[in-house]
Amino acid sequence: MRVLVVKLSSLGDVVHSLASVMDMRQAMPDASIDWVVEDGFAPLLQTCPAVDRVIPCRLRRWRKQWWTADTRQEWRTFMSELHAVKYDAVIDLQGLSKSALISRLTSLSEQGKRYAMANRTRGSAYERPTRWVADELIECPWDSHAVQRARHVCSHALGYPESYQGIQTMFIEPDPSVAPRTLALVHGTSRADKCWPLNHWMTLARQLTSMGFQLALPHSNDAEERVAMQVAQSCAGSVVWPRSDIFQLSRRLAACVGVIGVDSGPSHMAVALGLPHVQIYNFDTAWRTGPQHCDWQQSVFAQPQPSPEVVMQTWLDCLRAHENKAGIQP
Repeated sequence: MRVLVVKLSSLGDVVHSLASVMDMRQAMPDASIDWVVEDGFAPLLQTCPAVDRVIPCRLRRWRKQWWTADTRQEWRTFMSELHAVKYDAVIDLQGLSKSALISRLTSLSEQGKRYAMANRTRGSAYERPTRWVADELIECPWDSHAVQRARHVCSHALGYPESYQGIQTMFIEPDPSVAPRTLALVHGTSRADKCWPLNHWMTLARQLTSMGFQLALPHSNDAEERVAMQVAQSCAGSVVWPRSDIFQLSRRLAACVGVIGVDSGPSHMAVALGLPHVQIYNFDTAWRTGPQHCDWQQSVFAQPQPSPEVVMQTWLDCLRAHENKAGIQP
C-alpha cells in the first residue's frame, strides 16, 4: 500500500496532522507513507518515524515568481519527485485549492483513489476545488479538533479504526547547548490578537525565575525579537535564542523542561514533543487547536486575556502531572 498525504502548511497545521500518520503506521505497518509539504517544514517531517519520504514544494514562492527560470526548474524537479511513485491512496488533509492541485497532479495506481474532506469544519478554511478533485469525500463532524479531524479522514479513507488517544509525534534529538531547567516562553504568533500582553509576560517571567527556571525566548522576526529582549531584560539570566530555522528551534524546545506559549506553531510543537506545556488563548478556540487528552498539557482561556496568576498555576499543575507520570524532578 502506497499512501501520499498532502498537507502543505502552516507549521501548526502540519504538526496537528502528525498523529494521523502515526496511527496509519500502527494500523498498516507495511504501508509506504509519503508526504508533500512546504520545504520549510520538511525537516520536521523527516524526523517522524511514520513518514518514509518527504516531498518538499515551494508553492508559496512559486506563485510569486512563476515566470523565473529557477521556478520552472524547481517545478520540474518537484513534478519528477511527485510522479516517481504511483499511489494507492492520496489523502488531502488541507482542503484548499493548493492541496487539491497537488492531489490532482499525483499519479495513481490502477486502483488508486484520491480522498478529501467533504465539508468545512467550524473555524477552519475550506475551498470547493478539493471536492472536485477527490474520488471519495469523507464527512467530518462540524466541531472537530484539528488533530482528530486528520485522524478521522485518514482512518475512514484507509479503513482502520479511528484513534482518540493522544500520542507523541515528534522525536527530535535535544540541543545539548540548552541549559538545564530551561523553560521556553513562546510569545510570538502570526496574529496580533493572539498575543499576550508584554506586562503579563514580564510578571510571569519574574515568578518563574524566582523558582529557579532558566528562561529562553525564541523569536522569528524583528518585532518578536524586541519583545523577547524586553522580557529578558526584566529577568536576570534569561536568554533570547538566536533566530533559527524550524528544525533548530525544535531541537532547542526538545531540550527544555517545558513550554508556555500562545496559540502558535512552536507551541503546537511542544505538544507534539510531549513536553509539559501551557497554551494561552484570548479566544475560545482551544477546543479545536489546543492540547488534548494529557494532564501535563493544558490550555487556558479568558477574555480579554488570561491572567499571569492563572497561567502560573496551570503551569505548576502541568509540571506536577508530568512528574507523577514520568517520575522526574523539575
